[in-house]
Amino acid sequence: MRIVVALGGNALLKRGEPMTAEVQRANIRVAAEALAPIASAHQLVISHGNGPQVGLLALQGAAYKPDEAYPLDVLGAETEGMIGYIIEQELGNLLPFEVPFATVLTMVEVDPDDPGFQNPTKFVGPVYEKDEADRLAAEKGWVVKADGAKWRRVVPSPLPTRIFEIRPIKWLLEHHTIVICAGGGGIPTMYQPGAERRLVGVEAVIDKDLCSELLARELDADLFVMLTDAEAVYLDWGTPQQRAIRRATPASLAAVPFAAGSMGPKVAAACRFAEETGKTAAIGALADLSAIIAGTAGTTISIDGEGIQCA
Repeated sequence: MRIVVALGGNALLKRGEPMTAEVQRANIRVAAEALAPIASAHQLVISHGNGPQVGLLALQGAAYKPDEAYPLDVLGAETEGMIGYIIEQELGNLLPFEVPFATVLTMVEVDPDDPGFQNPTKFVGPVYEKDEADRLAAEKGWVVKADGAKWRRVVPSPLPTRIFEIRPIKWLLEHHTIVICAGGGGIPTMYQPGAERRLVGVEAVIDKDLCSELLARELDADLFVMLTDAEAVYLDWGTPQQRAIRRATPASLAAVPFAAGSMGPKVAAACRFAEETGKTAAIGALADLSAIIAGTAGTTISIDGEGIQCA
């Protein structure tokens, strides 16, 4: 079975932890222990988040030369390589030496006419007081928005339309390689208008769950799994009435509101995968990965079944 597993940010860095290499390696080691049995039994493709890592590199770059900060596409490429390296190493310490790995720097095309460019929503970088945020916005051409009591830069989050490296990824899978790719939603790129069709990087952040869904669909995956810090998708989350959804159809979830910044994109990605492929998507916790694949944990979303079934 071909399985695409999207690692949530908590698999790399838990809330409140320092962003040191040692802490991230320790978290990835835990993730590798959950992934290794899956890689032994199935064909495995791994995607991952990179938000905190991009933020850290941006701060380091600004400290070096504030007026010459590296663009987001370059920072995305750097973090894809760094995180892929650690995943390869930690998985390689658990699997036989003969098992091949490859981390693929993944460019993802977005449409320059995507409406997301007109309404930036994705928070990036550190928080500021309002006066400082306004000053930086004027100097750098940023868009800033309130994030709680502070202010942060926001960038567009356009939809992914094409994964440029899909052919080499397929080739690697045909040769029994564990592939790590599409990290952080991939490196956002687009063609500049004109006859030249010049490919350039974009100051944007592609939602990693939506990109991972496109990856799973184009790879004809049998199962698409998104791992997060919640054991399942919940109805009435944060209330005394909250209850875990065990199985659901895309149609039954269409009218249910989920948080835009957390579970919403995951549910949307799972529903799209199920609707477009007729196959199954699942959302759950890293520790439950084997049970999620077996269908006994997490939330399973498919076109088969009736409505929403809760635990």
